[in-house]
Amino acid sequence: MIEVRSVSVLVLVLAVCAACCLGFGFVLQQNAAQKAPLGDFLSLRLLLDLARVPRWLGGIALMVAGMVLGAIALGQGELSLVEPLLATNLLFALALSRHQTKQPLGRQGWAGLALLAGGVTTFIVAGEPRGGTALTDPVRHWLIIGVMIGLALLLTTYAKRSRLSSGPVLLALAAGLLYGVQDALTRVSGQRFSEGGLVELLTGWQPYAVLALGVTGLVLVQSAFETAPLRMSLPALTAAQPLAGIICGVGFLGDRLRTDTGALAWEAAGLAAVVAGIVVLGLHPAMPRGAAPRERVPALQTQ
Repeated sequence: MIEVRSVSVLVLVLAVCAACCLGFGFVLQQNAAQKAPLGDFLSLRLLLDLARVPRWLGGIALMVAGMVLGAIALGQGELSLVEPLLATNLLFALALSRHQTKQPLGRQGWAGLALLAGGVTTFIVAGEPRGGTALTDPVRHWLIIGVMIGLALLLTTYAKRSRLSSGPVLLALAAGLLYGVQDALTRVSGQRFSEGGLVELLTGWQPYAVLALGVTGLVLVQSAFETAPLRMSLPALTAAQPLAGIICGVGFLGDRLRTDTGALAWEAAGLAAVVAGIVVLGLHPAMPRGAAPRERVPALQTQ
C-alpha cells in the first residue's frame, strides 16, 4: 500500500508539472501565432515561419518539456489517471494570461477553478483508475484509433470550410483527439522500451505514429491559435485530449475504472465538471483575445 501511494504521488507531481509547462507553452505559442500570415493556415509553412520567433520557440520548448514529463508520468501511472491531471494545464495558462492582461480572477475564475479541480478529483476518487492487461485484439485496437483519427479528419475538413468562424474550435478539438491517441501510443512506446530497450522500441510502429501525430496536432493547434483568441481554441483542446486518452486507456490499454452504478455516476459527473470548468476558464477575460484578422501583419516579426 505504501508503494502504491508513493507511485501515485510521483505521478501526481509529474502530471501537474507537465500541465504547468503545457499551459505556459500554449500561451506563448498563441502570442506568436496570432501574428502569423493567414496564408499559412493549415500548412507546414506556418511552423517554418513561427520557428523564426523566439517567443514561439520558448513556448515549444515548454510544450516539449511538458510532453516529456507527461510521458514519464504515463510510464508510472494509468492513462485514465494522468489525462485528467494534464487537463489542469488551463489553470497555468490562465495564470500566465492574468499576468499579461492584469485581469483579476473574479467569480468566474474561481468558479472555473473549482469545477476543474473538483471534477478531476471526483473522477479520480470515484473511478479509482488502475492498471490491467492490455488487450491484444488488433481489431478493437485499430477501431478505436481509427475512429479518433477519422473524427479529427472530419473536424479538420469542416474547419477548412468555416475558417474564421467555428474553424478554430473544430481544429482544437481535432488536435485534442490526436493528442489523446498520441498519449496512448506514448505509453505503449514506453512499455516496449522497458521490455526490450531501444531495439524493441524502434522496431515498432508506435514511436513513428507518435511523431506523426505530434507534428499534425502541432499544425492544427498553431492554425487555431493563428485565427482566433486563445479563449476559443484552448478550452476545446484541453477538453478533447483527456476524453480521447481515457477512451484509449480503457478501450485497449487495459486501464480499469470502477463500474458500479454509483461510481459511474460520479465519474460522469466528474468529467462533466472538468469540461464545464475548462469552458468557464477558457472564456475568462484574462485569456488573450488575439488580433483581428484585418490587423494581422503580412509576415512575422522576429521580436
